[in-house]
Formats: sequence, structure tokens, C-alpha cells
Amino acid sequence: MSDTASKALGVSDTDAHANRWKALVFIALAQLMVVLDATIVNIALPSAQQDLGISDGNRQWVVTAYALAFGGLLLFGGRIADLWGRKRAFVVGLAGFAAASALGGAATNEAMMFGARALQGIFGALLAPAALSLLAVMFTDAKERAKAFGIYGAIAGGGGAVGFILGGVLTEYMDWRWTFFVNIPFAIIAALGAYFVIREPEGGRNRNPLDIPGVLLSTLGLVSLVYGFTRAESDGWGDSMTVGLFVASAVLLIAFVVTEAKVKAPLLPLRVVTDRNRGGIYLSLGIAIIAMFGTFLFLTYYLQVVKGFSPIKTGFAFLPMIAGMMVGSTQIGTRLMTRVPARLLMGPGFLVAAVGMLLMTQLEIGSSYASTILPAMVLLGLGMGTAFMPAMSLATLGVEPRDAGVASAMVNTSQQVGGAIGTALLNTIAASATTAYIKDHIAGAASKSQQQLVALQGQVHGYTNAIWFAVGMLVLAAVIVVSLVNAGTPGSTAVTGSTEGAEDELVVPVVAH
Repeated sequence: MSDTASKALGVSDTDAHANRWKALVFIALAQLMVVLDATIVNIALPSAQQDLGISDGNRQWVVTAYALAFGGLLLFGGRIADLWGRKRAFVVGLAGFAAASALGGAATNEAMMFGARALQGIFGALLAPAALSLLAVMFTDAKERAKAFGIYGAIAGGGGAVGFILGGVLTEYMDWRWTFFVNIPFAIIAALGAYFVIREPEGGRNRNPLDIPGVLLSTLGLVSLVYGFTRAESDGWGDSMTVGLFVASAVLLIAFVVTEAKVKAPLLPLRVVTDRNRGGIYLSLGIAIIAMFGTFLFLTYYLQVVKGFSPIKTGFAFLPMIAGMMVGSTQIGTRLMTRVPARLLMGPGFLVAAVGMLLMTQLEIGSSYASTILPAMVLLGLGMGTAFMPAMSLATLGVEPRDAGVASAMVNTSQQVGGAIGTALLNTIAASATTAYIKDHIAGAASKSQQQLVALQGQVHGYTNAIWFAVGMLVLAAVIVVSLVNAGTPGSTAVTGSTEGAEDELVVPVVAH
């Protein structure tokens, strides 16, 4: 790094960068913990429900309490990271997440469990944007940034599938409580490592007072949106409460945008999202996640319910996708990111993933794992890994350092909202198609075994209908990337991150247009 860059960062090379690769290990470990938690609890949910006496009507809150707190508070968490400093926010987030996990593992009733999950979401919303923004300010050299974000992107993309394996192993051989307790060593190691190893560059903090109206409007708007999709999945799109939540969300988020355009120190400076490259990244990532989350769910049900796989076997069945993501992110994405424009990685990446999805539309009751699901998973992993890696980097590249936290939070927000939409929307499509299929074919099923066969065929028919929709989502994501993202390969041109005082200056690589 040049002397000019070092001065702009406000620290020496030795102070800020000597340990950056060690720091990446602990940042990646924390990200893995957060991503794992999104799926690991799903595997343990039936056992936890039985032990704690949670009713069928209330069990969704084990997932929903986390999703609402996490999705609703991400922008606030990103802003806190910019205000406090990313290292401090990262360590506090880890400590809080570990404490909440201990509470969840020790839960004796449903209220204690729901509270623990909400606390995990709150501290996760502080931790996730702090982790990504630390990478953004620590890795400024184009080639090093490509490697760092390649590793981070692989973990962000593949961690959820690892959760299925770990959740299955812990639930089957130990106890569901260990799906919570397992977070504690992850968090302690990551927090200690971060405390002693991470040297965050000085300057670049956003010391402006908090935008309280923005915090309230964004949090309530995002909570309404995520909860609206959750309600739609369980109670239907026409339910008055569901419709009311969507209307409230629209009003609150419009009011949020109007507020942010007027206040002096906004929670989400509109410059972060109106940049065509970042806006295109956020939108395409959210749409791609819609396809991904729904497919995770359907494949899990298909393998366990239709094919009779155990939870552990189901988890291992996802390994080829994880391998594909690792190769796509750390090999293809990392090697090409400094040589070709981001849209030529992301667009084809989403299309390769769409081809993988297309193979899954051919699923039938008797489909072979080796001939249908395996190649589909490999293609899906390769495509998403290749696309995720430049997306994670470009979403924070060239952003003013005082905005690094909220820019990172927007990446997580687009993924969280995309996940909520994907689960609800694709589930609704699948359920409608299944109901229609069974209604049309049940009359011809005379015996009980024939009726059971029709029910299974109906389920698979529903899955494939929803997966067709997911194919469309990935193609749409590719079109958005090619249309909006016009950034070239990351260069080494130095720019100052802000014109509002020396403490806000940071030299970062910019993208060549």
C-alpha cells in the first residue's frame, strides 16, 4: 500500500494491515455462525417443539422471532457499527449472540425460547454488517480484496447448507439444545481473535447523531414487510392481517425514504442505494435469494418426505452444492474478478444457477439423486458462488467509509427480505399447485396406497411448479445485473471517501467505468 493510502487511512501499514488475513479467519468464523443459525434450528425444531410444549400454531415463532429482529434492525445495526467503530460492534455482537444462544439452549418454556431467538436476531443485526464492513475497510488492494471476498462469499452462500448437516448430526446424536450451544465456542473464539487481531483503520466513523425517526420508520417498515410474508405463508395472501401488514410496510418505508431525503444525518444516506451499481447489486441479490431459499426448503422436504432420507443424509446430500459454491467463489470468482467486469461474472453466474434449477423442474417421485439432483446442485452452487463473490465486494466498493456499515447492512437486508419473500411466495405457489393436482387426480385413486401415491405426486408437482418460478427469478436477476451494473474491473485508482473532513478520508479502489 502507498504512503498516501496509509496517511488517508490514518494508520501505518504495520498497524492496520499486518494481521488482516488472520482477522479474516475470525470474521469468516462469525459469518459462518450467523448463516448456520438460519438453518440449523430448522432441523432441531420438531424436537424442541415437543420438549418445550410449543403448539403447532406457535412453533413458527422460533423462526419468525429471529427473522423479524434480524431483518428489522439490520440498518440500525449497520449505522451503530459506523458510529461505534466496526471492531467494537463486531465484538459486542458476538458476545450478545453467544449469550442469547446460551439462553436458547437452556430454554424451559416457549416464552424463553422466543425471547432467546429475538435476542439472537438483535445481536446478529449488529454483527453481520460489522463483519462485512470490516472487510470493506481492511482489504483495499484489488487482488487481496478479491481473495478475501471470495472466502467470505463462499461462506455466506454455503453456510446455510452446512447448517442442515450440523443440525442433523447434533439433533440425531446429541440433543436439540446443542444446535444453540454450538454457537458459544464459535462466538468466543471469533470475539477473542477479533479483539486481539483486528486493527480497524482509524477515521471513517460516522459520528453524526442517530437519525431516530429513520431508525423507527425503517425498523417498523422492515418488520411489517418480513412479518407480512410470514403471515402470507401461514394464513394466505388475502388474510386481512396480511394485507394490513403489507399496506403498513409500504406507508412506513415510503415515509422512511422521504425522511432520509430531508434529514441532515440520515440512517441510510440515499447516495448508498441510488448508485446504479450498488442498487443493481442489492436488487439482484434479493431476487436471487428468493430462488435459493425456496429451493433449499423444497429439496429438504423432497429428500426427507418423498425419498425417505434421514436428516443427516439430507444434510450430506447438500454437500455438492457447498463444494460448487466454494469453487465458484474462491476459484472462478477470485481469479476473474480483477480481470473482467463484475456483470460478466454475476450475469453468467445467475444463469448457470438457473440451468441447475431447470434440471430440478424435472423431479419426479422416482428421480435418481445421482442423475438429476447431483448435477443440479453442482451447477446451482457454481453459479451462485461465482455471482455472490463479486456482489459482496462491489456492494461496498468505493462507498464512503462513513457509510460502510449501512452499505454492508443493505447487502444483508436484501438477503433477509429476499429469504422471507422466497419462503412465503414459493411455498404458496407449491401449495396451490399441489392442491390443484390432488383435486384433479384423487378421484381415480381407489385404494389407500393409490391415494398416498397421488398425494406424493401432488407434492412433487407443487415443488416443480415453484422451482419453475425460481428459474425465472434467477434469469431476472441476471437481466438486472447486465442492465444496471456497469462497473468495470476493480482498479487501483485512489479516491477520497468523503469531502467532509479529514477524519472521514479513506483511500479505496474504485471501479473503472
